[in-house]
Amino acid sequence: MAGILFIISAPSGSGKSTLVAQLRTLVEGLDFSVSYTTRAPRGSEIDGREYHFSDRDTFEAMRSRGEFLEWAEVFGNYYGTALAALDHAREAGKDLLLDIDVQGAKQIMQKLPPAVSIFILPPSPEVLEMRLRHRSEAEHVTSEVVIERRLQQARNEIEQVWDYKYALVNDVLDQAVAELRAVVLHERGVLDGVTTTAESCRTTARSPRLCAALSMFNLPC
Repeated sequence: MAGILFIISAPSGSGKSTLVAQLRTLVEGLDFSVSYTTRAPRGSEIDGREYHFSDRDTFEAMRSRGEFLEWAEVFGNYYGTALAALDHAREAGKDLLLDIDVQGAKQIMQKLPPAVSIFILPPSPEVLEMRLRHRSEAEHVTSEVVIERRLQQARNEIEQVWDYKYALVNDVLDQAVAELRAVVLHERGVLDGVTTTAESCRTTARSPRLCAALSMFNLPC
């Protein structure tokens, strides 16, 4: 069944991009929407692969013309998903996968309630901080004020987990990838071998792994 919209979001430092990359190698028929951003490329990133890198004037002009399905400003940079991505996926007979932040995810949930929303959590504050610091170093961000602001933002985003249909804890990569694959296949109507795993990832199931991760952040389950 083509035309399903999968939203995957997580706080910075949760390993979301790695999970999405693994998923795309395991599941066929997924069209990945490359977001637009005004932030500068980092490392080996290539325009059109990780992001469409844009200046603020171009981004704001696209926004004014209503060309974004969602957009958000995060730490001073714009991020957005082009509306055309949905049409492109449908025309190709594929489902659309969005790797977007919590702000953008909420916009899409309101506009398109049938979208399948999946939240990725880090297993603990210590792991989150380690990953986030590594990312900040890659971006040449050394200010403790900026890093602490990012950590607080991540904690605030984790509190939004209950707005999502599914939640995965990214502590063991292979397990998290298997769970993400199970959710996608289950939503496509595949019942053999994935139903139990997918259902255990529903936020309404309040799985022991989810509750354990949330307790590490002093959040109720």
